Amino acid sequence: MSELIDLLLHVDIYLETLFSKVGLWIYLVLFLIIFSETGFVVTPFLPGDSLLFAVGALSSRQFICPWSSFFLLSLAAVLGNTLNYHIGKYVGPKIFYKENSLFFNKKHLHTTARFYEKYGAKTIVIARFLPILRTFAPFVAGIGKMKYNKFQLYNIASSLLWSGSFISVGYFFGNLPFVKNNFSLFIIAIIVLSIIPTVVKVMTIKRSK
Repeated sequence: MSELIDLLLHVDIYLETLFSKVGLWIYLVLFLIIFSETGFVVTPFLPGDSLLFAVGALSSRQFICPWSSFFLLSLAAVLGNTLNYHIGKYVGPKIFYKENSLFFNKKHLHTTARFYEKYGAKTIVIARFLPILRTFAPFVAGIGKMKYNKFQLYNIASSLLWSGSFISVGYFFGNLPFVKNNFSLFIIAIIVLSIIPTVVKVMTIKRSK
């Protein structure tokens, strides 16, 4: 757990070190991380928002190309959600009867289901900016057998918006001296600000019930 926290807080340093070792293969690594974070309900702990912000920051330092990163990671997010949708469609109903495990918490599944009750298909877009829930949103959409074309419309739009916004913020602000010297604090701020809306919305839904 401590290694994961250290990775999240110093993701820019890890990426710089990785780039020096593997070069352009770093794009494949980034693709697989975003794909896995969105594609499997057992990996919501992987970095998402913070990774995209760090990618933007490294792009401003000319380590990697911002446009290549944007299109590649948007594609990873789209494909990850698509896989998650199909997994939910074919094996999802069995998961409702699965007990909690180290990598799976059924509470997140039911929380996401309540989001769908309140927001419908827009949950795909809303959840994209909410850690953990973005991993469960396409899965629950598959369980509920949302129309595939409708799902993909929201999936593509949310993927472009999510990756584009965080990479852009990282690109324009991540290399400022103050941000660069306090990068860990900004990563913590991103994580906290991402979690707060989730907590607020869950409390709102519970109160409305």
